[in-house]
Amino acid sequence: MPKLGNFVTGSWITGDGDGQPLFNAATGDIIAHASTKGLDFAAILDYARKTGNPALRRMTFPQRGLMLRALALHLREHLDAFYRISYLTGATRADSWIDLEGGIGNLFSYASLRRKFPDETFCLDGEGLSLGKGGTFMGQHILVPKEGAAIHINAFNFPVWGMLEKIAVNLLAGVPAVVKPATVTSFLTEAVVREIIASDILPPGALQLLCGNASGLLDHVTAQDVVTFTGSASTGLQLKAHPRVLQESTPFNMEADSLNCLVLGEDVEPGMPEWDLFVKELRKEMTVKAGQKCTAVRRIFVPENKLEEARKAIIKALAQTPIGNPENEKVRMGPLAGQSQREEVRAQVTKLLASSQLIYGSLDSVELIEGDAARGAFLSPLLLLNEKPFNTEEPHNIEAFGPVSTLMPYKDNDAAIELSKKGKGSLCSTIVTADPDIARIYTLGAATHHGRILILNNECAKESTGHGSPLPLLVHGGPGRAGGGEEMGGIRGVKHYMQRVAVQGSPTMITHLTHQYQPHAKQTLDEKHPFRKYFDELQVGDTVITHKRTVTEADIVNFANVSWDHFYAHTDHTSLEGTLFEKPVAHGYFILSAAAGLFVDAGKGPVMLNYGLEECRFLKPVYAGSTIGVRLTCKEKIAQEKKEENDIPRGIVKWYVDVYDETGESVAIATILTMVQRKP
Repeated sequence: MPKLGNFVTGSWITGDGDGQPLFNAATGDIIAHASTKGLDFAAILDYARKTGNPALRRMTFPQRGLMLRALALHLREHLDAFYRISYLTGATRADSWIDLEGGIGNLFSYASLRRKFPDETFCLDGEGLSLGKGGTFMGQHILVPKEGAAIHINAFNFPVWGMLEKIAVNLLAGVPAVVKPATVTSFLTEAVVREIIASDILPPGALQLLCGNASGLLDHVTAQDVVTFTGSASTGLQLKAHPRVLQESTPFNMEADSLNCLVLGEDVEPGMPEWDLFVKELRKEMTVKAGQKCTAVRRIFVPENKLEEARKAIIKALAQTPIGNPENEKVRMGPLAGQSQREEVRAQVTKLLASSQLIYGSLDSVELIEGDAARGAFLSPLLLLNEKPFNTEEPHNIEAFGPVSTLMPYKDNDAAIELSKKGKGSLCSTIVTADPDIARIYTLGAATHHGRILILNNECAKESTGHGSPLPLLVHGGPGRAGGGEEMGGIRGVKHYMQRVAVQGSPTMITHLTHQYQPHAKQTLDEKHPFRKYFDELQVGDTVITHKRTVTEADIVNFANVSWDHFYAHTDHTSLEGTLFEKPVAHGYFILSAAAGLFVDAGKGPVMLNYGLEECRFLKPVYAGSTIGVRLTCKEKIAQEKKEENDIPRGIVKWYVDVYDETGESVAIATILTMVQRKP
């Protein structure tokens, strides 16, 4: 029988001994064995820190992002092989799509985020802050990649998505990963990692894999490492309290299984589109991955006057779910990941039955299209009913991690909110309603106890990704029982793997450090106008100080006529009493346009076009008779990737525009963007 490999310290290594047997969830046949016995965990983490980390830290954000994109494209070419292996975990084709293509989608999503970061190995965090009246002292927060490793201890339910959604974030941040998938489904993770390593896309040490028991791994963490855990709250708490984690103050992110809830709004009646959406969403959440999702709906709250109708509709929907071997295309729900998981679910349901009754399904038997009911890990969907949710605690405290949900009534909006909170923190809650007021009341009332809230109605249903689908650009995690952690979240997630440091100094020093011009920093004057320079020739700080122009009443009147902006402050001398203005004031956009007229070099050159305006402030009124000038400074340079082979090489240049009057005071500041050709 084959043994899974562990990819560590640059090589594939099988652990000592027989290891743990891994089974086909539908037939009970042994697939492989997994063992980490004999591996040196200290050496593995040391390799990540000393080999993988420096290689990734040397790369810029765009380089890391393009690396993720290349990896996603490579894995997509091997999907057919991954699907065949995924069936053995008990996942149907639809289940596997979430795990496989959803995981690859995370790589693509984080690859695209490279455009949100500078062409640097680090990034700024927020704006610079002036710390002195004279403009010679300032502060700026920056983020640099941590010098350790990301240690991912993942759950069995999504052996691919669980890995890819995490490593996409730490790799973009510039930190290597050591992945420990749950052993029971690690054979699928191993197959994907083999393709990742074979692609030779990642630098050495960027990714290592442990298939089997990793007891003792956390004995070697440091303050520069980051540990993430997905799984049961009890196991997560044990790991979070590891003496070494506490001693080193190692960041620990926990995403625990939670008692997520689905609420049917008081306004929804049978026959409404939202009624059908509610039933469809619940059936999906109970049967996708056989209910083995950290986001699956465990508690169902419906208005007490619709309890009976909801019960009938849900049971009818569940009865239309074919169960069996996921390799059979007619099957819509496969087995649990293994017999141990099935026994755990049965034990938890028995506890729930102390205060609830089983109204659909059976703990002991299940009708299959195909599969081995005795050796496989099959279980029918189980719908429970608890008619007194405020008087019992089991539905709000006990989770059966399978196709199990409990239906409960509520009296009004306030009761629905309070019941949602009795779960003591969840990853996700959904309210199905067509009434915006109900949605607002529930969302604001329940928000403290949920990491994500979906407001589902007919308007968003076609595009909605559903209750149970965490998205790369939104945070995934939740308070309390859900672990108190946070994963993904786009740029937010990347920052979890970076060290924030406040840097203080002169604007000139901070400009040199960050490669972004800071107000009051030294400027570089050159006889050659900056607009005559190619992208590669420009330096941050390059400045042109323009000629001056006196604003006239005719300018104000003419701009009003051209723009059709006849706002009284610009055109009506008789309406200024009690306002901020002494006399008709020049339009802010005229000042910006006049500034452009002063700083633009009119001849054909490397500047290809005006790309946009990021920020603009009008600081002081400009009246007829005022004289304005402009200081135009190269603020930041962002190289652009070629989309097609014949594209003109170019980059985006951000310019700091400082418009000042005859007193020397700034009247307007802005950041404009131009597209500038690179030097041939």
